Amino acid sequence: MIDLRKLAEAGSIEETLLERIDLARLPRHIAVIMDGNGRWAKSRNLPRVEGHRSGIASVREIVETSARLELGVITLYAFSVENWKRPRYEVATLMMLLKEYLRKELATLMSNNIRFVPIGRIDGLDPSVQRELRYAEAETSKNTGLLFQIALNYGGRAEIIDTVNRIMQLLREKEMGDAVIDEDFFSNHLYTASVEDPDLLIRTSGELRVSNFLLWQIAYAEIHVTKTLWPDFRKRHLFEAIIDFQSRDRRFGGVDESDKEMFVENQA
Repeated sequence: MIDLRKLAEAGSIEETLLERIDLARLPRHIAVIMDGNGRWAKSRNLPRVEGHRSGIASVREIVETSARLELGVITLYAFSVENWKRPRYEVATLMMLLKEYLRKELATLMSNNIRFVPIGRIDGLDPSVQRELRYAEAETSKNTGLLFQIALNYGGRAEIIDTVNRIMQLLREKEMGDAVIDEDFFSNHLYTASVEDPDLLIRTSGELRVSNFLLWQIAYAEIHVTKTLWPDFRKRHLFEAIIDFQSRDRRFGGVDESDKEMFVENQA
């Protein structure tokens, strides 16, 4: 049972928004492109890295709120394969902040029954970062609540290429040259194997692009774009995204019953 008192204070904007949410129709998997840290810092005449630092508070609140809503999965896009092009100091600071977050928040992940899993080309990260990630993953592996995936050194195209190579190696090893590859087989070899595809993709900062994120998995995700920059994104913005999601008519390429009945009548 969801404890609404932990989600919003009485009389708050959050409580008003929460009352509009159908808790029986929550998205099972929310993916988030966390964008706008640099612009947030620039608007305050601060170094870009301060935007990343401030964004940690948003990560904390959104992950904890997702756990309290009893969502199944949340996936945050933290560092792309393209982000290596950024200044070396910025990349080093991002990795330092990641390690700091994992050390400080591990107890919170445990107390909220959250399972932590990094996805992406993790072997391409600095060994010290890999150790922190693997430790947090191992420590939370038996938790049964929210699955918190963080995409690091990640790219949607890179994931598809890695999946193809993984499947090719498997087929060679098992001498399955005549195997037929269908969507289910392919999905089961992605970084996100066995995880449901996102129902809802949230992008902050107002940009209208998916930025090479979960390209296979978001085929039927509803997309919610907010102009709010990531360091300012809080639970009320998450509630707004869920309300927007619940207002959509999700047909998955088909038609609803009323449209079907109208078509039949017109053909009579």
